[in-house]
Amino acid sequence: MTGRVLVVDDIPANLKLLEARLSAEYFDVVLAETGRQALAILERERIDVVLLDVMMPGLDGFEVCRRIKSCTATMHIPVIMVTALDQTNDKVQGLEAGADDFLTKPVDEVALMTRMKNLMRVKALNDEMAMRVASGASLGLTLPDLLKPPSGGRVLVVDDDQRMAHRITQALKSEHAVETQPDLAQALETLGTGAYDLLLVSLDLKSGDGLRLCGQLRAQPATRHLPIVVVVDPGEDARLMRALDMGVNDYVTRPLDRNELLARVRTQLRRKRYSDHLRDALDESLELAVTDTLTGLFNRRYLEAHLAAHLEKALAAGQPLSLMIADIDHFKAINDTWGHDAGDLVLREVAARIRRDVRAVDIACRLGGEEFIVVMPATDQDTANGIAERLRDAVARDSFPVAANLPVTVTLSVGVATARPGDTPQTLMKRADSALYAAKTRGRNQVVQAAA
Repeated sequence: MTGRVLVVDDIPANLKLLEARLSAEYFDVVLAETGRQALAILERERIDVVLLDVMMPGLDGFEVCRRIKSCTATMHIPVIMVTALDQTNDKVQGLEAGADDFLTKPVDEVALMTRMKNLMRVKALNDEMAMRVASGASLGLTLPDLLKPPSGGRVLVVDDDQRMAHRITQALKSEHAVETQPDLAQALETLGTGAYDLLLVSLDLKSGDGLRLCGQLRAQPATRHLPIVVVVDPGEDARLMRALDMGVNDYVTRPLDRNELLARVRTQLRRKRYSDHLRDALDESLELAVTDTLTGLFNRRYLEAHLAAHLEKALAAGQPLSLMIADIDHFKAINDTWGHDAGDLVLREVAARIRRDVRAVDIACRLGGEEFIVVMPATDQDTANGIAERLRDAVARDSFPVAANLPVTVTLSVGVATARPGDTPQTLMKRADSALYAAKTRGRNQVVQAAA
């Protein structure tokens, strides 16, 4: 996952080195030599992650980070602080200023890229939710203060070393409700209840693999967004990089420092509160306004409000975006033969299969009647065609129970189009619609790709 990175350092050689490393990984890099330059850039440009040096003349990195995190327009941008200092107090000061991560010079390239991609992934999900709830401002929605210390959270510590588990509990219990669980299987079951705000797990367990627990949690819907902090020994860089790459949020190194541990837990709970707020706003405040009441998919109003923004963002970033329009074949015959109740049942079941088979980042809408549309961000032509074919098969493969003991086969015709320079929402949809028409005329129950 790539994005736009602002690198802030008062030493030109450091700027050039980081620019070369990030550009080689296809990040779009913006440079600033002072904190004031960085703040000015953030006011006028879209930035996904800030790489911020601590030791700078004028505004130092700590103050710049505080200003970024205290501004509503920029507080959601991840900040990685970079310094030649390797003192715990500096880490704590940076974390308390709102930093999301901390690296020391010379910066390890693998560590840098892993952290960048991890924070990019988190920001992309939050940006998607923020875009969807943006129109809720008229309903009085507000974002939480990310610098306000979060209220006490419920933390589960997974460590089969009783002495270490006790030490972690003692460090955290002044601010949080802490429970311990040495057994991995029991921990997985307990966390699945959704009763915890954060997991702190050792990667040096004697009874099992802490990384496996992290992977299992990321694969389950109930725990996919649970903040995970791992405890590692010095020198375990390979395991740590693997943990961060699979979606672990942060780490602490033994021997544990109480203040650093508290600061990192506060950072994760603060970010969780922000993400939860966005999800609640999306689920509760805007659901009726943007949801088709029959199928539960987004409606045309939502599509019209957001397709333009997604398309503009994709074209500006040089990223692909694809769109499919699907139409139920011979839908009128279903209504005429079995009645409108049966037609409604088919619409709801098709919508359910669309929701089940598209990806979490895709936007599925009902256009009206028997037409559906799916917007696929960051998706090229071949991938979009594969998603559309999978959806077509999911509808055709299993019959629909429109009447007792009389299942009916339902099929879809699908047109797919991929954005190209100069496209508008109207031209993109028109090409997808033309491809849909071609699918109908060629015999239905098939996917047709619009010409690139």
